[in-house]
Amino acid sequence: MLCSACLLGVRCRYDGRAKTHPVATPELERLLRLGLVVPVCPEQLGGLPTPRPPARIVGGDGQDVVLGRARVVSEDGRDVTSQFVRGAEEALAVARAAGCREAVLKSDSPSCGAGRDRPEAPGEGAILGVTAAVLREHGIRVLDEHAIGDSLCGGWRKRGGGPAGDPR
Repeated sequence: MLCSACLLGVRCRYDGRAKTHPVATPELERLLRLGLVVPVCPEQLGGLPTPRPPARIVGGDGQDVVLGRARVVSEDGRDVTSQFVRGAEEALAVARAAGCREAVLKSDSPSCGAGRDRPEAPGEGAILGVTAAVLREHGIRVLDEHAIGDSLCGGWRKRGGGPAGDPR
């Protein structure tokens, strides 16, 4: 399983911090120790530094960026579309190399946002990021950390997940 590195405690977010999740992180760390999780930061893979100015998608969503109909612009006005697209392509290459079939990505991100409304905040955090769009386009199931219970804590164990029933 591919995973946003910031969810695993890696300080790679735009603000130089991690973004661990109280439920997701312990389960992801357990799977990481088993060699079943591959951490990535698409923005770093695309060549952006940490820290960096926050960015947003202008003119659509991540799919529109991939199709050339929208762009990603940093808070300081710099067009960082090419870095976001390159990072998404690199994340896809990592996922393919590792045989990943699922990805748990950080919500509310112009790179990793899974584009799903959260029940506790409908209409908020529904950004479909560039990397999430690329992974979905190539058949990788994309979830955000709020859906972690469905994928990790329940789904894999019911299907026999773990080393013998590899969930990647």
